[in-house]
Amino acid sequence: MQAKTIRRWSFVHTWTSLICTLFLLLLAVTGLPLIFHHEIDHLLGDAPELKVLPADTPRLDLQQLVLNAQAHRPGEAMQYVGWDEDDRNGVIAIMAATAATEPNASHTFMLDARTGEVVEMPSANGGFMLTMLRLHVDLFAGLPGKLLLAFMGLLFVVAIISGGVLYAPFMRRLDFATVRHDKSRRLRWLDLHNLIGIVTLTWALVVGLTGVISALSDLVIAAWRNDSLTAMVAPYRDAPPLSELAPVSRVLDIAAEAAPGMQPDFIAFPGTRFSSEHHYAVFMKGSTHLTAHLLTPVLIDARTLAVTAVGERPWYMDAMGLSQPLHFGDYGGRPMQILWALLDVLTIIVLASGVYLWWVRRRAAVPAVEMTR
Repeated sequence: MQAKTIRRWSFVHTWTSLICTLFLLLLAVTGLPLIFHHEIDHLLGDAPELKVLPADTPRLDLQQLVLNAQAHRPGEAMQYVGWDEDDRNGVIAIMAATAATEPNASHTFMLDARTGEVVEMPSANGGFMLTMLRLHVDLFAGLPGKLLLAFMGLLFVVAIISGGVLYAPFMRRLDFATVRHDKSRRLRWLDLHNLIGIVTLTWALVVGLTGVISALSDLVIAAWRNDSLTAMVAPYRDAPPLSELAPVSRVLDIAAEAAPGMQPDFIAFPGTRFSSEHHYAVFMKGSTHLTAHLLTPVLIDARTLAVTAVGERPWYMDAMGLSQPLHFGDYGGRPMQILWALLDVLTIIVLASGVYLWWVRRRAAVPAVEMTR
C-alpha cells in the first residue's frame, strides 16, 4: 500500500474514531449491564415474582385479564398485551393515557394469568436499568437522540473498516499478536490497541451495524405503517370510529388458525402504532431461536373478530427483528452473555486506548512544531 493511501486511511480512521468515541464509550458502558438485565433485575429485587401454584392451575380468560388491567389503571387505554419470556403465566400489559401515547410515557405491569393479580414491574417504568436502556437507546432525547446514535454507529463502522485496512501494512514487519514490551509505553499501547481491535473486528462490526438498525427502529416502523399496514387496512379508510371493542377472549385462537404453527408474541390494540383504529393486531412468531424474532401480524376486525389480513414481513422489519438479539447477545444463554460482556470490555479498552494514543501523539507533535519555528 502506498504511503499516500496509508495517510488517507489513517486520517479517516483517526477522525471517525475520535468523533464517535465519547458516544461509543457511553454505549459500551451502558450496554454492559443490559446484557445481564434479567439477572440485575432479580438482584435489585425489581423482577416480577408470580405465586407458586400447581402446574395444572387453569388460566383466566384473556378478556378477564384485560378487565383486571383496566380496573388497575382506570381511565387509561390498553395499548399492548404480551407474554413473559421466562414464564407464560406472566401476562404483560402496557397502558397509557391514550392508545397513541408514545412508548416512553406508557406504564408497564404484569398480570398473573391464573389469578388475575397485578404484579408491578419497577424496572420497566424507572430505576437503574431503565436509565441504562434510555441512555443506550436514545440519550433521553427521543428520535433525535436515536438518529444521533445511528450516525455515531456509522462512524464507528467506518472506523472499524479503516482500522482493518491499516492493520495489514502496520503488521508487515511484525508477527501477529506481537506486543513490544521492550519499547515505550505508547508503542506497547499501540500494539495492544491494534491487537484487540483486529481480534474483535468481526464482533464490533456486527454490534455496530445492528446498533445502527436498532437506532433507526422508529423510521423502520413508520415505513412499515406507511407501506404494509396502510395497504392491509385500506378497506377501513372511511369506516366510522369504533364505539365498542369486541372481547379479546377468542383473539389468540383466531390468530392461531390464520397463522398455523406459530405462537403469539403480543397483541396491539386499536389505535396503537402497530395496529389501526379498527383492528386487533396479533403478532405471531416462530418457535426456533431465529424465527422467534420474525413477527407476522394477523389483523382482526375489532368489532366482528374477522381476520382481514395476514401480513407479509418486509425485509426491513426482519432486519430490525434480528438486529436486537444480535446486538445484545441474548439468544444463546449464559455463555453468549459472558462472551458478549468480555467483548464489550475489550471494546472499551480499544476506545480508551485510541484516545490515549491520539493525545500522546498530539502532545509529542507540539514541541516538534515549536522547534521548527
